[in-house]
Amino acid sequence: MNWFSDWFNSSYYHILYKERDKIEAQNFINNLVAHLQIKKGSRLIDIACGKGRHASYFNTLGLEVTGIDLSENSIKKAKKNENEKLHFFTHDMRKTFKSNSFNVATNLFTSFGYFDDKKDDQKAINAMAKNLKSDGLLIIDFMNVKKVISNLVSSEEKQVEQITFNITRKYNKGYIIKDIAFVDKNRNYTFQEKVRAITLSDFSIFIRNAGMKIINIFGSYELDNFNALTSDRLIIICKK
Repeated sequence: MNWFSDWFNSSYYHILYKERDKIEAQNFINNLVAHLQIKKGSRLIDIACGKGRHASYFNTLGLEVTGIDLSENSIKKAKKNENEKLHFFTHDMRKTFKSNSFNVATNLFTSFGYFDDKKDDQKAINAMAKNLKSDGLLIIDFMNVKKVISNLVSSEEKQVEQITFNITRKYNKGYIIKDIAFVDKNRNYTFQEKVRAITLSDFSIFIRNAGMKIINIFGSYELDNFNALTSDRLIIICKK
């Protein structure tokens, strides 16, 4: 089993990350919608949507939203919030969901770079492009790997819901790796996150190969200019 199938489908993943900043995420989405002038009624697909918190917020802004994710447990939770213009499906991002059907595709908060083979990364970008209508927009929000690697915290301890998570991080052979170990109910658990350190140059190749062009690059959720050494994020806006 791939690490992401195992970890993202675990209840402990949602426990560890339960305090992710919703306000920051919503402000980012507001900035995107305003800057890109995304119109109400637009059809959006949120790729690797998790439990659907971002997809749901896009929906409150008047968009018709579809969320897809490989994790059955995440989609099961997301489906509790479905309505006539918000739907969720279990789906592999490497496969086209529905060709030429969406005005906007999003892949947010470092939900990419999970695969061992770069060919799978390309397949995922290709599928994102195929989901879009002509002139559709793809928004990729990834970590700025150069800053992350230079500021990597090698180990930390985090307590959530009476569980002590011991987390170690390293950069090895082109991947940023996070090992997570903890004990719950007298049972030992270990999980791993392994994300490819994809640079802007790497993404540019994937995007060009998928028949899209980059129209904007930002370095923060406030949509500041991107700086490879200092920016917190790598946010790429592409057009089909």
